[in-house]
Amino acid sequence: MATASIRSAVCTGRRFFSYIANSSHNNTHKNTHKFLEHNSFIGSWKAPKNPKEAEAKLTRLRRVYAKQVKEVRKEYIREMELMRIEKQRQDEARKDAIRVANEERKKLKAEVAKARAEERKIAEEEFCQMLLKERKEKLEYWRMVQQKLGEKKKEKNELLRKQSSLWIDEGRLKERIQEAMIDTKLF
Repeated sequence: MATASIRSAVCTGRRFFSYIANSSHNNTHKNTHKFLEHNSFIGSWKAPKNPKEAEAKLTRLRRVYAKQVKEVRKEYIREMELMRIEKQRQDEARKDAIRVANEERKKLKAEVAKARAEERKIAEEEFCQMLLKERKEKLEYWRMVQQKLGEKKKEKNELLRKQSSLWIDEGRLKERIQEAMIDTKLF
């Protein structure tokens, strides 16, 4: 029972707000509406006594009415054409605004892409500089290692040359072996 009363209150509230919205529209429409002039046809018919005269009068009234309808239709067509032209002008203005906005967006996008390309180019240059520096350092290290190896080789050769002065020639080698076997006190 309670839910039914709540539902009716909600529906009533909706109807109330709907009424307010519609009534304000109706009020503005009533205030701004232009009524047509009084039509001369209304109440203009006075029945003549002769049927031919009534038919002729009715035919005249129909012609006048047809002319007035034709004028109203022409005016309506003219107004509709003006509305169409205005709508077309508004559509063109909207399309131009959209086109200009798209061009601006494209320009902005191109500028962002250009900035990113420059940043990428700078980063690539820094990377290349870093690689060149590393290669240079590796080359220096390799040269230093080769120089040390060369120095060790020279020292080894020098030591070998010093020791080789104590060496015995092949021709004298047999003699020295025999002497060493005979005289063990020599060494």
